Amino acid sequence: MRVTFQSGSLRLSGYLKQPLRRDDTPRQSARPALIFCHGLPAAFGSAREAGKSYHVLADRISGEMGWTVLVANYRGCGASEGDFALPGWRDDICAAVEYVAAETPTTGVWLAGFGTGGALALAAAEIGDVLGVVSVAAPADFADWRANSRRLLRHCRDIGVIRDPDYPADFEAWSAGLGAISAVSSACRMSPRPLLVLHGAGDELVPTFDARAIADSHGSADLRIIAAGSHRLRYDPRCISLVLGWLDRRAHDAAPAGTPS
Repeated sequence: MRVTFQSGSLRLSGYLKQPLRRDDTPRQSARPALIFCHGLPAAFGSAREAGKSYHVLADRISGEMGWTVLVANYRGCGASEGDFALPGWRDDICAAVEYVAAETPTTGVWLAGFGTGGALALAAAEIGDVLGVVSVAAPADFADWRANSRRLLRHCRDIGVIRDPDYPADFEAWSAGLGAISAVSSACRMSPRPLLVLHGAGDELVPTFDARAIADSHGSADLRIIAAGSHRLRYDPRCISLVLGWLDRRAHDAAPAGTPS
């Protein structure tokens, strides 16, 4: 179902799927929760559709694994208010964690991020109450974005994650925020909580070196390089199989005694 939640002064949108009982009402027993963190939309005007490709997967995980799943839309995406700022997107994930923890019966929250969302999930795990992270096709940092911030600003207007023609009021501060997020640094600081790093060997946007750097920084991450995998691994059944299996095992290990399986 469609939900809204607060991130600072902004109202954000999301798609929430909860495991159901036979009478189609949500289960009341505490279950693991997963938040999907999407990446930066690519196509012209695509911000309104951001995250929709994860809805089917959310339904599957909730139905087959009995998890609560939230597909969160950051500021500027979907029906969410606001305009894109990279640290703001991290804060939006933290707000989604707080929302799920407060509004659903859960044994703990996990994050799974793809592309930009993979790096942001790690950044959010630094400061949020998160049990573990799956990071897929994530860049090690956003130095390229910072170096080309005016071109990125034009791209963000084109895809629709920035809607206000006068935003940002302070371009230099907005640009500096691009350098405030580093998946490598975040992986180190969220350790020893479990981390799965997945990357496609044929990723055309982010080199596999970034995945290895993130995993090395964490120290005990599970690293998987998928042969011939592209950047869009969320459409690769091998990737999804690895994600679901890893989450199931890790959540079982982290579950308190007596928690329903």
